Amino acid sequence: MYYNYYINLNAQENGDNEVHREDCSYLNLVSNKKLLGSFLNCHDAIIAAKRMGYSNADGCYYCSKPCHRS
Repeated sequence: MYYNYYINLNAQENGDNEVHREDCSYLNLVSNKKLLGSFLNCHDAIIAAKRMGYSNADGCYYCSKPCHRS
C-alpha cells in the first residue's frame, strides 16, 4: 500500500529533518512541512528527501521506525 510522506522543514535540535507518513499522529503537530510523494515504504521516502536536498532526513520514530536513526 502506498502512503504519502512529508518532511518537516524545521530541523530538530540535532539537525535532522523528520519524515512522517500521512497517518502519523505527530504530523498534525508539524506546521511547516512538504509533501515528498507517495511511496511503498519509508526507505523510498528518505531517498526522495535526500535527492531534494535534505541530507539529514530521518524517519519519525513513531510512523517510520525502520528508517529512524537513534
